[in-house]
Amino acid sequence: MAPVTFTQSLVRRFHDGPREKHRAFIALGSNLGDRIRWIEEACKAMESGGGLKGEIGHDIRILRTSSLWQTSAMYVLDQADFLNGVCEIETLLSPIELLDRLQAIENQLGRVKLIDKGPRNIDLDILLYDQTIFLNERLQIPHKLMLEREFVLRPLSDAALNRLPLGGAPMTSYTPLSLHSRQLPPITPHHTHRKTHIMSILNVTPDSFSDGGLHSPHDATHLSETAAAHIASGATLLDVGGQSTRPGAPQVSSKEELARVLPAIRAIRALPAAAAIAISVDTYRAGVAAAAVAAGADMVNDVSAGAMDPAMLATVARLGCTVCLMHMRGTPATMNDRASYPRGVVATVAEELLERVRAAEAAGIRRWRIVLDPGIGFAKTQEHNLELLRNLGQLRAYPGLEAFPWLVGTSRKAFVGRITGVKEARERTWGTAAAVSAAVAGGADVVRVHDVDEMGKVVAMADAVWRV
Repeated sequence: MAPVTFTQSLVRRFHDGPREKHRAFIALGSNLGDRIRWIEEACKAMESGGGLKGEIGHDIRILRTSSLWQTSAMYVLDQADFLNGVCEIETLLSPIELLDRLQAIENQLGRVKLIDKGPRNIDLDILLYDQTIFLNERLQIPHKLMLEREFVLRPLSDAALNRLPLGGAPMTSYTPLSLHSRQLPPITPHHTHRKTHIMSILNVTPDSFSDGGLHSPHDATHLSETAAAHIASGATLLDVGGQSTRPGAPQVSSKEELARVLPAIRAIRALPAAAAIAISVDTYRAGVAAAAVAAGADMVNDVSAGAMDPAMLATVARLGCTVCLMHMRGTPATMNDRASYPRGVVATVAEELLERVRAAEAAGIRRWRIVLDPGIGFAKTQEHNLELLRNLGQLRAYPGLEAFPWLVGTSRKAFVGRITGVKEARERTWGTAAAVSAAVAGGADVVRVHDVDEMGKVVAMADAVWRV
């Protein structure tokens, strides 16, 4: 009888006795077609048992994902840029069974391998499996080339929550904004020459602090004209809100909130000019978020980062859309009583946002679908707001938050009025312009504004100065 090799004994161990849970890291890559869609379809297939013949199984669970990183091709240089990511999984499969499953998913998604290391719509590789060293003619673990590939190490660092300094290769994380349209460019936070996205505020409420009562959800013509004007002025995101979050604002029912936001979303989505923009719904309610996305919204903007509705994060994960997690303490009614940061506002906001990121990941939200917001004006004093604006670069570089894009909203806020001496919110344009410029200088990827035409010009100038 031939002696049993180490590999054979290892494979046998995975099939003897009860099935155990194992931890593995899977590399995700694509450089053909709709790259994000291919990667997200592969993740769905892993969790649904995709690639199996016959009965569907559920023996892979994605624990967290990295950000997506865009990189130039290696080895075979004459091909398009790649998107690369990593997911950490829990699995009942042995290494060879896992390899078979991943290859079956690649085949299911139509991968055709023309040349080694050449173009492919989807590429799935096992990087690590427990602390196992595994080697046979089909599979080597740890992956034999991972240490020479920053496009593997960078997302692996994200997924494992370790720190890895950015190297010299031209890499940027990659966050899609749109769900219904693929025409809108993504956010690429590490491209210094990127253009800042403008999110326009479109509140269909009677009581928002600045534009309450200005836009009626029942006047589709006015909504369409306003949205078209915002898009023409440079807005790439339109944020529709049906519940005021100003301190002391009465909380309306979900039914009333839906009656306000759904007609507005449908009116905007019907515009030809809206084909290349994203619609965001400003809500902390999971049911409103789901209905808004079904009506044409692309993104959920939650001032509570999923804390005010326990179903929100799981709902966003199911929808597959991008979410903005904003820092706030308590609720809009109680937040002003919680503006105390004895350890420093920058470090504390970073730590509390990191907790919300972990909650989002635990709910199944992909890391590349998360945008962060420091929550200017929410549970913050005037000095806190200024300190966050001065130190936005520190937030961006905080360990565990390095790859995320940032949205900053300073438009017409009370601290701007106090500093400039302007009581009327709609007249705080000059102060807002300075705050928006400061946000761009600090690295903000999206600015949320009321005065789209004026702030569009401010952003164009600020980008010319600082995005070089």
